[in-house]
Amino acid sequence: MKKFISLIAVLAILSSCGRGDRGQLVGAKGEKWNPEKPLGMTLVPGGAFIMGKSDDDIAGQRNAPPKTVTVRSFYMDETEITNAEYRQFVDYVKDSIVRTELAIMAENMGEAEGSGGIGDYAFLDSDEANMTPYEEYMLNTYGQGGPSDTYENRRLNKDIDIIWDTEDYPDVYYAEVMDMMYIPMEEVYNGQRTIDVEKLKFTYSWMDVQNAAREKGNRSNFIKREEISIYPDTTVWIRDFNYSYNEPMHNDYFWHSAFDDYPVVGVSWKQARAFAQWRTLYHNYYRREKGEHNVPSYRLPTEGEWEYAARGGLEGATYPWGGPYAKNDRGCFMANFKPLRGDYAADQALYTVEAKSYDPNDYGLYNMAGNVAEWVDSSYDPASYQYMSSMNPTVNNPDDMRKVVRGGSWKDVAYFLQVSSRDYEYADSARSYIGFRTVQDYLGTDVTLNQPNNN
Repeated sequence: MKKFISLIAVLAILSSCGRGDRGQLVGAKGEKWNPEKPLGMTLVPGGAFIMGKSDDDIAGQRNAPPKTVTVRSFYMDETEITNAEYRQFVDYVKDSIVRTELAIMAENMGEAEGSGGIGDYAFLDSDEANMTPYEEYMLNTYGQGGPSDTYENRRLNKDIDIIWDTEDYPDVYYAEVMDMMYIPMEEVYNGQRTIDVEKLKFTYSWMDVQNAAREKGNRSNFIKREEISIYPDTTVWIRDFNYSYNEPMHNDYFWHSAFDDYPVVGVSWKQARAFAQWRTLYHNYYRREKGEHNVPSYRLPTEGEWEYAARGGLEGATYPWGGPYAKNDRGCFMANFKPLRGDYAADQALYTVEAKSYDPNDYGLYNMAGNVAEWVDSSYDPASYQYMSSMNPTVNNPDDMRKVVRGGSWKDVAYFLQVSSRDYEYADSARSYIGFRTVQDYLGTDVTLNQPNNN
């Protein structure tokens, strides 16, 4: 027995030496990580500032009393999300839906991967010989696509291009799937048959961490699944303005390459959140293929983050450039808005301008005032400043459909361009003057704006 115990002790010592920690508490090693600034974003260093109206509330809103708050560091898009960037989201969803429908048709017709025709688009696991043990287990345990039966656990063949030209369709099964993706023939006019945008839906799930942390219950009770139609509402250019000719904007603004670098509009708060979810999934999918760690989620900024970023480090400023005027010392307007009692063109723009227009603020952020107003993650409550936290403040009530928009737009007067002005729109509404930008959390707390200088 003594020899057995001695042997265990020797093995333990040898094992300890093999680990190199000499039996000491050195901490578990986390995965390798290096901070990475996302493309098109800038780092906003955390700090404290006075949030709210620092001068007279000339509109008498009384919804933004001054309050000292502190926000953590975060990355923010330098510009509003553009048409080209949002179209990348739309194209990805369209591509995924088409590939899934083609794969389902191939499976229903008994066509395996690599059999030619629509079989070239079959699920990669349609041949049991190509199925991994995990895929076999998931398929046997949960069915076609997991608990939701959406084929989300099946592998699509993304190595073969989708054929869009009707002359090149490989077989009638392929033609049948593609026919379902386009608008019905009775809705075709001017010889153009376009994709049925109502079919472009993005499904994602998220966890209500706020309620999960405060309430007891099964984890599944706090996981939400949402399906969102993601194509922008281009009719806003007509519906927002009665007795006004804006059909060219309705027809061309979102899809024409002339407007690639202009901010996307006609996107609801729910669609903006869906875009942020997709951006996270898209970025992490690439990183997983390279064996790298996931990045923090992209999301809409809180109201506190947005105002802090808009001020650009200027305490008590009226506008992102300071103020109190909307013109510089040469008499040029500093933003795209509605000046001079309705002379839309006085600031050299009739509608929106390119997202990287005018001078950026001191954080390198463009058009934090004017061009398009921007969705933030917070719900609107006129009294929220009175009860929200002074640390990373936000108020987001899932049952309140009123969501805050900030920054003013090309059709607004100068008051709404002020960094402290608040407005709202309903979460399922879209407007020709509301867009958005996203943020991403900065990991760590070593970057702050107003930390003491110990050098």
